[in-house]
Amino acid sequence: MTEVLFEPKQIGKLEIKNRFLRSATWDATADSAGKVTDTSVEIYRRLGKGNIGLIVSGYAFVSAHGQAMHGQYGVHNDDMIPGLSRLAQTVHEGGGKIALQIVHAGINSVYLPQEGTTVPAVSEMPGVKRSHREMTNEDIEGIIDDFAAAAARSREAGFDALQLHGAHGYLMSQFISPIFNQRTDRWGGSPENRRRFHVEVVRRVRQIIGRDFPFFIKFGVMDDREGGLSLEEGIEAAKEMVAVGIDAIEVSGGVGQGAYRNQEGEPVTTPFRSRAAVVKRSVTVPIVLVGGIRNLETARDIVVSGDADMVSMCRPFIREPDLIARWHNGEATPATCITCNKCMAIVRRGEPLECGDIKASHD
Repeated sequence: MTEVLFEPKQIGKLEIKNRFLRSATWDATADSAGKVTDTSVEIYRRLGKGNIGLIVSGYAFVSAHGQAMHGQYGVHNDDMIPGLSRLAQTVHEGGGKIALQIVHAGINSVYLPQEGTTVPAVSEMPGVKRSHREMTNEDIEGIIDDFAAAAARSREAGFDALQLHGAHGYLMSQFISPIFNQRTDRWGGSPENRRRFHVEVVRRVRQIIGRDFPFFIKFGVMDDREGGLSLEEGIEAAKEMVAVGIDAIEVSGGVGQGAYRNQEGEPVTTPFRSRAAVVKRSVTVPIVLVGGIRNLETARDIVVSGDADMVSMCRPFIREPDLIARWHNGEATPATCITCNKCMAIVRRGEPLECGDIKASHD
């Protein structure tokens, strides 16, 4: 029997050779302006040779005031295009395909306040110490334009697809979540108004990149804090985004969902699987599931069951960029990633991304 995980799948017009994605991963290798460096290119050189169906880049900020972290890629002006082109070309040379993920951090930037910058916020949040101000309608329209301009740059840079970052508490999560969105104008209040930002970003981006360029979203379909976005509201947002141009949805967490970390001796779980299954039954585009996938058996069961069309991993590829090639060649032992999250501790202290478990064993 043909292994379903190595059958091709379409995202829009893009044929992906297997059912595996590398989920977007911040690597802290960009320079202070947000430009790609030689260290960045080397990470993607290894990934490009790994037989991954589609590699999604680390998140790239669309506005100068939308940067989340140090060492983050920028796509906020044309000066970023040559470096981003290097990433795309490097992956293509290895036989892979790559999507650029774009983001605005909103109030959840932990980088800009250190530079003395006031960050734009959906609403004023009294409990948040970062310097911020509630955006005007003009501010919001400007950021939507920034997303569209970034999308155009991604296409010019030679990427095969584009992904919006609509998860993990960044600006898109903030607009749709009642926890962050306390507005009473056309951008807040009702569920329809809170998801208006998503719909308008998708609509504007699709107008810029055209119908044929593959375009999808990593979407926190519900929040994990009391009073947050419900799954029912998230499903309605997903339907509207598909209607205006989204080609696929990677289901992830929204506000209140921290990085999944496995405790030693505990079984690895897939926390978003049930949510992905509901989204899959509600829309007509492919669904990608991320979170806790570490072996072929789990990945196969997700796809065969119909809970998702594709599976996405992040940290396993930090340790084993050739993981999918290994599985494809018949070596089916699970990923060696132990989900300890030490890799994230490394990038948070300003060092380039690497497996913290391996690093600790060498120190």
